[in-house]
Amino acid sequence: MSNGIEFRNVTKRYGKDANAPLAVKGISFEVPAGTLTTILGPSGCGKTTTLRMIAGLESPTSGSIIMGGRDVTDLAPSERNVSMMFQSYALFPHMNVIENVSYGLRMSGVRKDEARARARDALKGVGLVDFDARLPSELSGGQQQRVALARALVLEPAVLLFDEPLSNLDARLRREMREEIRNLQQRLQLTVAYVTHDQSEALAVSDQIIVMDHGVIAQRGTPEQLYGNPESEFVAGFMGEAMVFPALAQPDGRVQMGPLTLTPRHAVAPGIVKVAVRPEAWYIGAAVGLPATVRKASFLGNFYEYAFDTALGSVFVVSTDLVHPLTAGAQTHLSLTNHGVSIVPVAL
Repeated sequence: MSNGIEFRNVTKRYGKDANAPLAVKGISFEVPAGTLTTILGPSGCGKTTTLRMIAGLESPTSGSIIMGGRDVTDLAPSERNVSMMFQSYALFPHMNVIENVSYGLRMSGVRKDEARARARDALKGVGLVDFDARLPSELSGGQQQRVALARALVLEPAVLLFDEPLSNLDARLRREMREEIRNLQQRLQLTVAYVTHDQSEALAVSDQIIVMDHGVIAQRGTPEQLYGNPESEFVAGFMGEAMVFPALAQPDGRVQMGPLTLTPRHAVAPGIVKVAVRPEAWYIGAAVGLPATVRKASFLGNFYEYAFDTALGSVFVVSTDLVHPLTAGAQTHLSLTNHGVSIVPVAL
């Protein structure tokens, strides 16, 4: 943790009223040096407040923030060696590209010629060469995003922060830029905290994901852990699409979900449970299983989406079988594969 980030029982309450609700409720986590951690959650869960506390733009109500092995809880943003990239990019419209990227260096007292040379190196690192004289208004959204990224990187921060950096881009550019950010982070061994509400984005770029819900950490772990082994109904539903069905765990360890019998990967205490099922976990056309009738079929190019009516209610299924498509009204049976199925406890 010599250069990473650590939160120790950090809380944040806005205002001085002791009865005001907490935006962040005593959270603790680590971002190991040289890794990318995504803080994920719905609007109002506390993720942006958490990022702003790392940056020093908000002060914790209680708890400690450790960065680079030192307590920075009460330090100003300028004393933390942190760069932050905002959703809006925040480029100066009257400055050209090279002036925007070198601005932070100039404000830090770096000579103009050295600042420009370092800015050009940063721009080259994000794939922008010969753009020095262009104004932000002359750039595409993806190019503006790369300029903002270069401006953050040129300061050589110990920690780089991203606040919804891809939300203003179209789907293709989002995919390209998330790959660019991940490649840069790994190549330069940057310590990154990244905030988004987009689950696929989090899965694609992260070493660690922290899912927040109403100011607390619902679960944290690797992308594979959170997608494959959610610990709650909330995490199962938020980490990609999942439908949750009531079920009964038997004394012999098996779980009964309607006519389907499941064998959990981990021991489950007998009693009422819930089963989270990813849409890709269903197998269509089993000889026996859950009787199902197609209510709706949608072709999406390289896969089909189906809505089935079953004894368990409506079931959403994604199928990559393009050879044997089903049409509305078709009857079949559904069974479950060995992946994409998780047993989660019933919320009290």
